[in-house]
Amino acid sequence: MSVTAEQTGPFSHVPAIEPAKSWMPFGSLRRIRRFYDVVAAIVVVLVVLFAMGPIVWTVLTSFKTEGEIVSRSFTWLPKSLNIENYQTLWERSGYPRLLRNSAIVTGLTVLMSITIGTVAAYSISRYRFRGRSGLMIFYLVIRMFPFTLLLIPLFIMLRNLGLFDSHFGLALTYTTFLLPLCVWMLKGFFDGIPPDLEEASRVDGSTRLGALVRIVLPLARQGIAATTVFIAIGAWNEYVWALLLTTANGARTWPVGLQLMVGEFQMPWGVLSASGIISIIPIIIGFAIVQRALVSGLMAGGVKG
Repeated sequence: MSVTAEQTGPFSHVPAIEPAKSWMPFGSLRRIRRFYDVVAAIVVVLVVLFAMGPIVWTVLTSFKTEGEIVSRSFTWLPKSLNIENYQTLWERSGYPRLLRNSAIVTGLTVLMSITIGTVAAYSISRYRFRGRSGLMIFYLVIRMFPFTLLLIPLFIMLRNLGLFDSHFGLALTYTTFLLPLCVWMLKGFFDGIPPDLEEASRVDGSTRLGALVRIVLPLARQGIAATTVFIAIGAWNEYVWALLLTTANGARTWPVGLQLMVGEFQMPWGVLSASGIISIIPIIIGFAIVQRALVSGLMAGGVKG
């Protein structure tokens, strides 16, 4: 504490206090921030390598021969670009039919989930009725039930309806446990749209359904795109229901076909790797197409309802 040279006024006898100086020089702060940036970058790189490592290894394995895969000497890269595993998978295993079945079932699941989920989520978001919160909790509780508890009831229902071992029956089963997720996500997106826009449309003569189609859905298109991606991934990768509710290649999906390639005395690692790479290509393409809408939709969905 130091006193200034000249002070005038009634408080001239009070010593003036100089502002406290920073205890750390600016250069040290800059070095600390740079250190934290480097550490954060290293952590991000490690996480990315950890996530991409199995995919890269699967790609490399798909181009290796059986001798290179089971060899005692460990090799990272294949000695030559061998596409025999892909040819075997495509010509001898019936894999194209399995992919087609997965595409049909996934498309039907997305169509039913988005159609029903949009109407349900919009009703819960806009209408205030008794039991509204309990209904949302009920949707959440459905996701908590083990799938095995629903196996026998769904099996009996599909058999009685003649939908067992069919694309539509499998898609209907997927919808039963993906629809609650769809409703929860879409409700968050609809909550972020001001109801005044719909009221203005209704004043101009539009119906409630017309306001939903012309006003709400275009504004919520990014959220619908994000929800569609999650529903499609869940249906595309589903294995348990496809295994239990199908008995022939007519409706079997690619995860079941992948598992059936494993024999009692052989493990075709090259063909399995090739099938895994082909199976994730549609997911990668879908993410690339809706990447911007997916990120924007997830950020817009963080509205507290």
